[in-house]
Amino acid sequence: MAVFLLAIGAACCLGLGFVLQQHAAQRAPRADLLRWRLLLDLLRMPEWLAGLAAMVVGLVLSAWALSIGEVSLVEPLLTTNLVFAMALASVLSRQRLGRSGWGGVLLLGLGVTTFILAGDPRGGGAVAGELRHWLVFGVVAGLALLLVSFGRRLPLFEEATILALAAGLLYGLQDALTRATAGRIDTGGVRAVLHHWEPYAVVGLGAFGLLLVQSAFEVAPLRMSLPALTAAQPLAGIVCAVGFLGDRLRVTPGALAWESAGLLAMVLGVVVIGRHPSLPNACGNGTDEGASPPSPPPLPLP
Repeated sequence: MAVFLLAIGAACCLGLGFVLQQHAAQRAPRADLLRWRLLLDLLRMPEWLAGLAAMVVGLVLSAWALSIGEVSLVEPLLTTNLVFAMALASVLSRQRLGRSGWGGVLLLGLGVTTFILAGDPRGGGAVAGELRHWLVFGVVAGLALLLVSFGRRLPLFEEATILALAAGLLYGLQDALTRATAGRIDTGGVRAVLHHWEPYAVVGLGAFGLLLVQSAFEVAPLRMSLPALTAAQPLAGIVCAVGFLGDRLRVTPGALAWESAGLLAMVLGVVVIGRHPSLPNACGNGTDEGASPPSPPPLPLP
């Protein structure tokens, strides 16, 4: 119950923080895209600072949940951040949830519940050796870098989705390394953990993921980035947890089928919620996706 409450609290703070950050980031200069100067510009915006504070609280709560629970249990619960994001966005936009909104919430909730009940996530398995540890780390981080490189060749709206997808992979990897760091603190104390690479990787992944997320928020509406971020993070976290942390899931044919159905429902729920009209749809330049450019003013009559 403690893990559940901490994870839901973290999801609430993260969802609210994402909405506030996007509202501010869309006003940042486009020239700062994927530059560290973007974060310096955002630090001057009170709304973004409020969103960052909410995000930091969410990260602290999620780290606390990861320190006492399995990554494969916490990660599905964190996907509910999109529900809280949509709730705040609907208040700001004064739009009701409607059928699609409630349908997405129901799909997401059913997916999370189905995956947890079918997989029965638990720790206690053998922690992988350094080679496997680095192999999983390299695959996930390398895939994120490839996505960033690929996204740079796309139009801005599509690039935002790819950048958010890459950030989600890094955040999932960060969550797994946070769990590993917490385990080292439990066994050797704070001083011992400073001699290992995991805590420094957690900070580096968090900083780079923040840059990717804010760049995605800057160039496109929230619905173009947040669903990809929310869907990628738990998938990457679960892969890392099973890959090198020793988390175990049921692997019977029936359990695997239900786990797959749960993950699919989670992703579909995230997509449905992300397409809800209550999520901010305006870009920094005030033009909606797919909208025609404003017509030129009529010429004056002679």
